[in-house]
Amino acid sequence: MDRFRPAACQQYRWADHDRRGRAAAHAQEIATTPDLGTPVAESARNRFTGLVTRVIKDSVMAQVDLQCGPFRVVSLMSAEAASELQLEPGVLAVASVKSTHVVVEVPADL
Repeated sequence: MDRFRPAACQQYRWADHDRRGRAAAHAQEIATTPDLGTPVAESARNRFTGLVTRVIKDSVMAQVDLQCGPFRVVSLMSAEAASELQLEPGVLAVASVKSTHVVVEVPADL
């Protein structure tokens, strides 16, 4: 695919792009927070805008992969929530992250 379609009609698959990362570059270009209106209140401060690249669903759970600029974000949610949000590859979405624990590891040889 030589040109990307506007966000409103993007229906391409992540696998359709070449290995030079053109989809990641496109995700980085559009990775600005869309105007979602003023939230009533929100405690999550880490928001990553990107493109859904893969959705794997079973009868209970879904794994949703997003390419947010140069970063890959993976979310696990109920299959019902993924269906209600109409998540599928090419959809523009925002990953909102709040975590009380961050684990940092280093290799054993350091």
